[in-house]
Amino acid sequence: MTRIAIGAALGILAVASVGSIAVADDMGSVIVQATRIVTKSQGRTASGIPIVDVSLSYGVSAKGLDLSKHADVVELTKRVNDAAKAACAELSKSYPEATPADKECAKDAAAKAMVKVNELVAAAGKPSK
Repeated sequence: MTRIAIGAALGILAVASVGSIAVADDMGSVIVQATRIVTKSQGRTASGIPIVDVSLSYGVSAKGLDLSKHADVVELTKRVNDAAKAACAELSKSYPEATPADKECAKDAAAKAMVKVNELVAAAGKPSK
């Protein structure tokens, strides 16, 4: 029963994450999504689908940053990396047997989020030092 509750919670988180992505685009935010694979099934959803991978998304705001300035781009990059580390660490607590390890998980999550950071920086113009 607990595993079904976990599956339901993950489903709700996924729906909330998708909703956050649409809102985040309007606010100049970046979504950092950490994903880990669980090698053994953690149970099944209410509809009987096995749960084999998990993800967690954190929003990172660019509010208050001028992305035409190098120092602010560095700050946003730091925020993204910190969010990626935090998301992977949180997943690791719940799913210690999941792969990849925290370091690789955070690196992958940050790399995916940096695509959006680069778009925001390009829209702001070339950063000045």
